[in-house]
Amino acid sequence: MPLSSTIIAASSFVGFTLFVGIYAWIRMRNDNLSTKDGYFLGGRSLTGGVIAASMIMTNISTEHLIGMNGSAYKNGFVIIAWEVTSALALIVAAVYFVPRYLSMGLTTIPEYLERRFDKGTRSLIALFLLVSFAVTLLPIVLYTGAINLESIFNISGILGVDRGTGLWVTVVIVGCLGAAYAIIGGLKAVSVSDVIYGYGLLFGGLLIPVLALVYIGEGNPLQGVTKVFEYSPAKFNVIGEEDSVLPFSTLFTGLIINQLYFWCMNQTIVQRALGAKNLKEAQRGLLYTGLLKILVPFIIVLPGVIGYYYFHDAYYDNQDMVYPELVKHVLPMPLWGLFAAVIVGAVLSTFNAVLNSASTIFSIDIYQQLIKKDAEEKRLVKMGRLVATLLAATSITAAPFVADAPEGLYQLLQELNGIFFIPIASIMIGGFFFKSISAQGAKTALFTGLVFYVSCTFIFEVNLHFVHIWGIEFLLNMAVMLGISRFYPAKPIAGETGSTAVPMEEWRYTRPFAVVLVIVTLAIYLLLGNV
Repeated sequence: MPLSSTIIAASSFVGFTLFVGIYAWIRMRNDNLSTKDGYFLGGRSLTGGVIAASMIMTNISTEHLIGMNGSAYKNGFVIIAWEVTSALALIVAAVYFVPRYLSMGLTTIPEYLERRFDKGTRSLIALFLLVSFAVTLLPIVLYTGAINLESIFNISGILGVDRGTGLWVTVVIVGCLGAAYAIIGGLKAVSVSDVIYGYGLLFGGLLIPVLALVYIGEGNPLQGVTKVFEYSPAKFNVIGEEDSVLPFSTLFTGLIINQLYFWCMNQTIVQRALGAKNLKEAQRGLLYTGLLKILVPFIIVLPGVIGYYYFHDAYYDNQDMVYPELVKHVLPMPLWGLFAAVIVGAVLSTFNAVLNSASTIFSIDIYQQLIKKDAEEKRLVKMGRLVATLLAATSITAAPFVADAPEGLYQLLQELNGIFFIPIASIMIGGFFFKSISAQGAKTALFTGLVFYVSCTFIFEVNLHFVHIWGIEFLLNMAVMLGISRFYPAKPIAGETGSTAVPMEEWRYTRPFAVVLVIVTLAIYLLLGNV
């Protein structure tokens, strides 16, 4: 890269990153971060737009930009099921789950489990979640971010070190920067910065496929789409065969359970809705997120299919390199710095959001419940910051060990998530809909599901897609809970009561908006099915 281009790229990267930090500081300089609600829930002041931006940026990170585009390069549009079906789960969250959470005045999801079951269930789930953050999501987010930055900007070459060292240095820098947001500013800093990074991701993410299609179509992007489609029509088919990376049948087994967990019960995501200023804003934020999830494939799936047009089978055995190579292929050098800032922002948004959720769970569900029940709010905030620091250090150390996943990093993340997500989803859904399920049944199912899934996915060779295994695991967990509860009946519980912390008037457009999302989702499968 010429020196002038390097200076421009570096300046734009530093300038955009500083702008986001200064903007976040200005927006929250008068906020009280010493209270529980102020630090962990943004003072319960978040609006629908902020919630949607923060949710989408928490969800979309480099494991999507790299991992899903890499998977699309290899497998085509079948993988959009991960995205578009999220809209249906977000409808359920907006109409059913989040109104109940807000009416109970919850700070964390494990807090609900104590009211429904007992303190032991709450503590077990809290520990499960902390472990899942440390060993799955955070290391993969950091490593995919480092891959993207290294591949586009040759960090190792600039530093004069080998590629492995360059990746590790990048992981450390990005990890420390992300941790600073979450540790110092809490949820408000995370959410406010996500709004700016969200605009950057929308602009930068859409710019890549648009530029590529303009080049392919020789100035006409529609002609570019036609050329890409005619080169490999099968890549545009959204209906996965049974031997594909995501069979269509999985939409009706484990995938629906995963989506319900992720958007209705996942602390990292739901915490944004719990920080809403009222139910109306929470529902707006959830449904806006559903609309964004339908549009997101233009950023994290289409570029991968375009990459197949450009590179053919060149990266078939190294699919996670496709997106960085496409970026270098189509993006003008002067814009590399801004795009690097967007990539870093995508990493930071997910990384610091998970750290904030982890600190919330530790302080509220573990420290206050098991260690110091009379802890003052300032003490809870201090302990939250401490555990976020430790978790950041652990994740930075573990990041290099997720390299070279044979099926791609996004697929690896989903497989690992099944260890934790499905057992927790089983307990939550069972607790919501079956009042006869006891705490003993819930705790037994937690470990039964974990052993079953790990055995079927990582120990024994089971000729069945792992998402189908999720579905089987869910049914097994439900059977275990109901069976154990016959021998150990549910005891009287405190009930789903609590102090409503925000106004509970519903958004008047919740149901019409939900109907539109359902229609659009169905239309995608009708129009692109078996093309």
